Amino acid sequence: MASTGYLLAGVAVAAAITFALRLAPFALASVLRDSPLLTDLGRWMPAGAVMVLAVYCMAQVDYSAPGHGVPQLAGVAATVLAHLWRRNAVLSIMAGTGVCVALSYWLG
Repeated sequence: MASTGYLLAGVAVAAAITFALRLAPFALASVLRDSPLLTDLGRWMPAGAVMVLAVYCMAQVDYSAPGHGVPQLAGVAATVLAHLWRRNAVLSIMAGTGVCVALSYWLG
C-alpha cells in the first residue's frame, strides 16, 4: 500500500487542478469577452448539440420494421412545424415529444 504522504500529495494535486479548472473561466472572462470565436461558438453550439442528439436518436430507429419510425418522424415534423409557427423552443420540444409519445402509445 502507498504511504500516507504519497496519498496526501495525490489528493493535493487533484485539489489544485480542480481549483484551477474552476477558476479559469473567471480569470479568462475579461480576455475572451470580445472574442469573435467565442461569439460564434455561443451562436452555433446550441443548434449543433441539438442536431447531434437528433441524428443520434433517429439513427437508433429500425425503419425496416412495419410501423417503426412513424412516431419518431412525426415527432420531428411536429417539432419543426411548431418551431416555425411560434419560434418557441419549449413549445416545439413539448409538441414533438407529445406527438412521439402519443403515437408510440397508440401504435404499440
